[in-house]
Amino acid sequence: MVADTEARRESARSKRSHILRTAIEKFGQVGYEQTKWASVAGEVGIGQTALYHYFESKAHCLLTIMRLELADSVDRFVAATENQDDPEQALRAAVAGALAGTPTDALQRRILQSHMDLLTAPRQSEKEEAERLRSRELVQEIEQNWAGLVSRGMDAGVFIDGDPRLLGQLLLGMIVSIWRWYRPQGDLSLAEITETISTSAVRLLVK
Repeated sequence: MVADTEARRESARSKRSHILRTAIEKFGQVGYEQTKWASVAGEVGIGQTALYHYFESKAHCLLTIMRLELADSVDRFVAATENQDDPEQALRAAVAGALAGTPTDALQRRILQSHMDLLTAPRQSEKEEAERLRSRELVQEIEQNWAGLVSRGMDAGVFIDGDPRLLGQLLLGMIVSIWRWYRPQGDLSLAEITETISTSAVRLLVK
């Protein structure tokens, strides 16, 4: 009986993950507005009604995708910088961590950057609003992390003086802007882009 219960739980988690992966592919390649919710169900192999066991709406799924990417961004920043004592090396590591990923990650980040306006206004749906509020908290945490990194470099006398929050937002803007135009099949590799942005970030901040 326990084994059957565990199997059902695993099946539910697997189906939800499958829905998210399919939605990321559809929203990222076709566009959110152009993607029919029923087409996601078809790709996953379930009826459209069954989607509502996992996400109450297409917008709920979209906001979940955005929240997951923001949470992953926080984790990547922490992992990249936690053992970096030198501010310049920490900066380079943070940029590399922010840009590291797979083609699917690139799609998810493109989705996030294309729909940040959804985080502005409250949602009528309780579940959508919960995802929106958590996403806003994560955005603030990301901005604070980058501002803290800049402030640490200033305190060490390595970075130029200025407003850490503003400079952190400038860095973030430079980094996240690439997801609007980057394509894995394009002329520039992610490694080349990472090196260019790392060099630009160092030129912006390091004395």
